Amino acid sequence: MIKATRRRTLLAGGAILAGAVLGLAPASAQTYPSRPITMVVPFAAGGSTDVVARIIAQKMSEGLGQSVIIENVAGAGGSTGAARVAKAEPDGYTILMGTVATHALNPLMLKRKPYDAVTDFAPVSLLVIVPNVLVVNPSLPVKTVPELIALLKADPAKYNYASSGVGTPLHLSGELFKSMAKVSMQHIAYRGAGPALNDVVAGQVPIMFDNLPSASEFIRAGTLRGIAVTTKERAPSFPDMPTIAEGGLAGYETYTWNALFAPPNTPKAVIDRLNAEALKAVKDPAVQERLKTFSATVVGSTPEALGEHVKTEIAKWTPVVKEAGVQID
Repeated sequence: MIKATRRRTLLAGGAILAGAVLGLAPASAQTYPSRPITMVVPFAAGGSTDVVARIIAQKMSEGLGQSVIIENVAGAGGSTGAARVAKAEPDGYTILMGTVATHALNPLMLKRKPYDAVTDFAPVSLLVIVPNVLVVNPSLPVKTVPELIALLKADPAKYNYASSGVGTPLHLSGELFKSMAKVSMQHIAYRGAGPALNDVVAGQVPIMFDNLPSASEFIRAGTLRGIAVTTKERAPSFPDMPTIAEGGLAGYETYTWNALFAPPNTPKAVIDRLNAEALKAVKDPAVQERLKTFSATVVGSTPEALGEHVKTEIAKWTPVVKEAGVQID
């Protein structure tokens, strides 16, 4: 009798404990986040990705009720910071502001791959797209894409184009242009967009692909001539500037994009919360106004759409990287 009573007591205690443990899961999801979140920016402070991250993080902090702290982890073209998030605890307290470099270009170009862009991350949301732009020194006698193509074909060995570095989206924008237009240009790599822009303005190099935000002041000042933007649609900040596709290269499209990722196996409830707050952030009128100042187009996608976007970007850039022969140790 005593043994039976004791057994019933133990069973009852076990049931209470099990109920308490089971009750922790929804409570934990409901209380997320309970401490500050680190948003890793895989580049140095001051660049366009850093600016976007700080704008979004500030607004997400308000909705989450916890600070979203920016941590710049530069190195290896963004791969160092991305790899850190891929290996972080899947609890929603370390997230990544990813880009076309971290999730399409680096995985294709790096000989040693520190992560898999598809399987080693949980997508949260594609936030914004930032156009690139084809610019020339005003002394170059071209004003349209067809005129530039004709000039390059007339003298294939004469002209160079500048970019912010080997393997950057701007370098590969030039390689894609060469491939689709069937023209030749020699690539001149710089250590950043600033020095490259200075040399194009000075006439040292006649042609460049750049982020529209950093080139815009030169275009407006007339020290660079904007030929075309690289996105599918025209940029709202330069509505009279055509796209490269409109200039005759149908299907040409490149851009820089920013998206949020979490470590793999992050709980769906946490991903959903981050996605909801990210969408609220990019839909905020004040945030949109700030993003417009550097020609960023707001997207705000579902996690599933971002996952498909990454696969599409890898498929698009694979033949370009292969043809360019870009490999980075």
